[in-house]
Amino acid sequence: MEIVGKALACERGGRLVFENLDVRATGGRMLVLRGPNGAGKTSLLRLLAGLAEPAAGDLNLIGAPGDGEIAGQVHFVAHQDAIKLHLTVEENLTFWAGFLGGGNIETALDAMNLRALRQFQAQRLSAGQKRRLGLARLTLAPRPVWLLDEPTVGLDTASQELLAKLMNAHLETGGIIVASTHIDLPVASTDVLDFAQVAA
Repeated sequence: MEIVGKALACERGGRLVFENLDVRATGGRMLVLRGPNGAGKTSLLRLLAGLAEPAAGDLNLIGAPGDGEIAGQVHFVAHQDAIKLHLTVEENLTFWAGFLGGGNIETALDAMNLRALRQFQAQRLSAGQKRRLGLARLTLAPRPVWLLDEPTVGLDTASQELLAKLMNAHLETGGIIVASTHIDLPVASTDVLDFAQVAA
């Protein structure tokens, strides 16, 4: 399974962010997006997630169920954690399980060390705890592609290790991860796309 993007271009707010970008992300490997702020890392993740259309080029998911469309095959964790502040940790995960079509709440709580916080309202959580809650939904329903935008922001060392464990387990099943990150995660199978070398 792989994501293949050819000659991709992206526009945002009438500005060309990048063009003629070729992307390949392969099952069992993580593609890390590097580059300065504003270079197009988040824009590319949004294209991959189906939240925006490329201004030019072709983008396909090859070897996965479906017709080559990436939509419906993706977990996208953006800068915002997409949590409901008035709900508890457990209620947030229950909502996501329903939205995603199923999932084991207990497994999700354990995956990011949230069990002791299950009855806390999300608005009472620290930034790092909110980030852990946002990442916990990765475990609820299988998706072959994980798109992670700065997933380690707010995470302490122990939480980064929990995330790396999840990521390695996903790759071991043949999944794909595309992540923008400024720190090196302990994930062995890693390729890099450097946006500093992508000229718009």
